[in-house]
Amino acid sequence: MHEQVTHAHLATYASEKVNVPPEKAKARRSQTAYLRSRLESYIAAHPDYDLVKMRASGSVAKHTAIRSSSDTDVAAYVRAAAVGGIGVNESQLLEWLRDRCIEVYGATKDAEDFQISRHAVGITMRGSGLKIDVAPVLYEGEPNDRGHLVTSSGDRVLTSVTQHLEFLNKRKNVAGSEYKEFIRLVKHFISRAKHESAAVQELRFKSFLAELIVAHLWDQGWNGEGLAVKDYPRAFEQFLGYIVATQLQTPVVFTDYYRAGDVAESSDPIQVWDPVNPTNNVTADYNEADRQRLVERCADALDQVTWAAMTTSKGAAVEAWRSLFGPTFSVA
Repeated sequence: MHEQVTHAHLATYASEKVNVPPEKAKARRSQTAYLRSRLESYIAAHPDYDLVKMRASGSVAKHTAIRSSSDTDVAAYVRAAAVGGIGVNESQLLEWLRDRCIEVYGATKDAEDFQISRHAVGITMRGSGLKIDVAPVLYEGEPNDRGHLVTSSGDRVLTSVTQHLEFLNKRKNVAGSEYKEFIRLVKHFISRAKHESAAVQELRFKSFLAELIVAHLWDQGWNGEGLAVKDYPRAFEQFLGYIVATQLQTPVVFTDYYRAGDVAESSDPIQVWDPVNPTNNVTADYNEADRQRLVERCADALDQVTWAAMTTSKGAAVEAWRSLFGPTFSVA
């Protein structure tokens, strides 16, 4: 291996082009915290209120957001009985949640700052332009912030914002800060790959799926070797190599919060199971064509990463990595 592009090069690129700048990340978290505190103060002052609690969620809460993302997420736990139970109509639920958010803010924000978006209520912060998506979670008093999220297909899926965060941080606390930075680099590659394929055919690759593959490789290793989070080029080889070698046809199961035997039977083309819910395959809506496109794109990327490691030309190695990250990638 000639290593014309090293871990240090990818770490520098992540710092300069991928990671959210510290001041921007702080501002995002501050605005999200302000929204939460405002809603939670209102909830505390109204014990019978139908909003129960708020929890930060998504990539900003996990510290896996990338620079190109401008949104952040909050989970609003809604007393299910107050809105008609778990089976409540989603559009009615979102309208109800929008009205409650407007009610809490009163006259301090314009009504048009509250818009129903896909499966959430979007709240625009005019000063920064940040959009906070407040997603309803139907809550029936279960511990560990477990409640039912309404998915894009309209299903009610048991989830836990808190346990998802614990799941990620449990691994990061052992692996070190590189664990989350590697996830951000992978998400940057995915974002670029989706952009490139948009004009031809949609490439489906959820960020959460990428996080779970990284977690699986950290837990299980690959080909007898642990996930090399201290060596980003090698970690990319492992990540892409796993996808290409398994063709994503090997079920991925975690046992942090349930037993492997609890996982539901499935014939889905890809089976990667939610670490907090053994009945939820997070890729249940991927079809066979989605699987093949994803594997093919990762095979192309693996060829480039392998070539970058073998070539004696720094220019050729940089061009290979640009096929993953785009023209902004460079090596000093």
